[in-house]
Amino acid sequence: MSSKKDSHWVPLADLMTVLMIIFLFMAISYMIVIKKKQNDQNKIFKEYEETKIGLFNDLDSTFRKDAQRWNLKLDRDLSIKFTNPQVLFDEGSADIKSEFQTILSEFLPKYLGVVMQDKYKTKIAEIRIEGHTNTKPINKTADPYIDNMNLSQDRARNVLAYLRTQDCFTKLANDKKEILQYWLTANGLSFGRTVDANDSLSIFSRSPIDNDKSRRVEFRIVTTSDEIIQEAIKKMKE
Repeated sequence: MSSKKDSHWVPLADLMTVLMIIFLFMAISYMIVIKKKQNDQNKIFKEYEETKIGLFNDLDSTFRKDAQRWNLKLDRDLSIKFTNPQVLFDEGSADIKSEFQTILSEFLPKYLGVVMQDKYKTKIAEIRIEGHTNTKPINKTADPYIDNMNLSQDRARNVLAYLRTQDCFTKLANDKKEILQYWLTANGLSFGRTVDANDSLSIFSRSPIDNDKSRRVEFRIVTTSDEIIQEAIKKMKE
């Protein structure tokens, strides 16, 4: 009688063994997929850091000697700020002052010399020329923010137009020009990103707005890693 019962348990034990082996292989396969995903993400984060550090170091070494005389500030987010409004534009005007034209004539060849290096060809997604205004209304209209948006856009566009007249752009080979035209954008941000006396964004520092320092022009690099890393973070949350 017991031998009959045992004979029923033998196939069941074999089945359980097979199922355990299947689950084991599934677990191992899942771990391999997770490990590969983690390695891919680590590679993205490493590339992101290396690109940011490389660009920052190259920009820092290029402009360190000029920073004080040009009132230029380089930040870790790869933005370069021209922070002296007295030499940029007259109040309420989008015409580039002669002093700023002189600065740009020296700045632009050096800047393009950094970003146009072959090692950054696939690392840069966009170079934003940003215009920022203070909070003062420039016209007696219902929405001073929009008025200043138009002004800041005109200023950014005029800086981009000035860049395109310079030898450092006009003498480039056509393929280099195409890359720059793909990268370069002009962006007017009105007084949406005002800064305080320490050049920190006032919305985060909660310090009083410095209207003089808020009137500025920025050159900001967005790397391809910025886009990739956002995609990686999105996938991590899925």
